[in-house]
Order: sequence, then C-alpha cells, then structure tokens
Amino acid sequence: MQKKSILIVDDEPIIRHTLKNDLQKEEFLVTTVENGEEAVNLIRERHFDLVVTDLSMPGIGGIQVLSEAKEVDTHICVIILTGFGDIGSAIDALRLGANDYLLKPCDNEELVLRINNCLEKQDLQKKIKMYEEILPICCYCKKIRDDSGKEPGSGKWLEVADYFYKKVGVSMTHGMCPQCYEKQINELNTLNEKNSLDK
Repeated sequence: MQKKSILIVDDEPIIRHTLKNDLQKEEFLVTTVENGEEAVNLIRERHFDLVVTDLSMPGIGGIQVLSEAKEVDTHICVIILTGFGDIGSAIDALRLGANDYLLKPCDNEELVLRINNCLEKQDLQKKIKMYEEILPICCYCKKIRDDSGKEPGSGKWLEVADYFYKKVGVSMTHGMCPQCYEKQINELNTLNEKNSLDK
C-alpha cells in the first residue's frame, strides 16, 4: 500500500522536527515547512493526503493554509494544531472544513490517532465518490439504476430513454450505428441465402 503523505506547517523548528520524527516512525511520508507561504506553494505543486498546520504564524496563518488546501483538493485532510486556541478559532476552522483541531502540546499517540481517523474517513469518501460516478446498467435488459437522492443501490431501474429524459430533459430517437447496420444486413443476407437454398 502506498504511504500517505503529510505536510507539517509550523514556525517553531523544534515542533517541526519532533512531529516529523514521530510521524516517520509511523511510516508516513513527511514534509515540513516553516511558514504558510511555503505551505501554500507546495500544496499547489504537489499532492498531500493531510496537512498539520499551526494556527498562528507570521504572514499566512493556518486558516488561510486550510482554505488554500481545500480549494486545491477538497479531499485533503487538514488538522489545525495551535498553542493559542479558543472556542472561536476552533469553530472558524471547522466551518472552513478543518478535519480536526488540537491544542499544543499534543500527545504523540493522540495526534497519530487523529491523523489515522482523518485518513480512514478520506479513503471512505473517495470510495463513495468513485461508486457515485459509476453508472449502474443491467447487463441483460440495459436498464439504468437512478440512485440520485437515494442511498447507492436503492434507486429505481429505468429504461435508457426514460433515464436521459429525467436527467437532462433529452428525448431519444431510435437509430442504428454503421456497425450494427452492417451486421443486420449481413444477417439478413445470410438468412435470405439459406431460405433460397431450402426452396
């Protein structure tokens, strides 16, 4: 299984170093930067599964790192880690899509647990998204299951023409592609030749 990539953003060298060592022991691929500007540039250039960012930093702070990360990739997990937390900043971060919010000093085991929880949810959301993008078609009757607004798998089976009319308001006309036309002509010719021989 491919290792998960984590970006740590903190202006305190000791925190960057400690978190990097702790997370590398857990088999994560870890990159560290000392400010929000570097973080935003890296997030735009490379893929990260998760970002752990300090809230208060000179220049671009953790809230802006969070906003930029979610704009680049809605699936990216972001954990806010701060020594100056209050309920207001926690609410702001969660409203903007932060996946978790922890106060420094944070216990290593607690951080790893929170990271793993975030990554498990992320994997589940990606699987759900993948299944939502697959259009279920019956291999026998060719009906399409319409799961919109329902739990996947519980939708109503519709004829192809009904499905497209319901979804995009398009009425279908019946036709035949060149390959099917040629196949039908060949089958008719073969049947006519057989009938001629039988007479």
